[in-house]
Amino acid sequence: MPRTLDLRRARHLLAEERLRHRAHGPGPRPVRTSDLVLALLAVAMLGGLALTAAFALTAGTAGP
Repeated sequence: MPRTLDLRRARHLLAEERLRHRAHGPGPRPVRTSDLVLALLAVAMLGGLALTAAFALTAGTAGP
């Protein structure tokens, strides 16, 4: 039958695992200019689509 860990030892093991993972894991990637340009292009395209939909809806409801 496996032995159970007391709470103090379990906390120590969990904290040690978190520190080891953080120290050896890769850091956050720097944001590249191309990523920013693609994000700006996507926002501009979505804005254009929203404007086109708004114009189409108003043109369709304003006509006789």
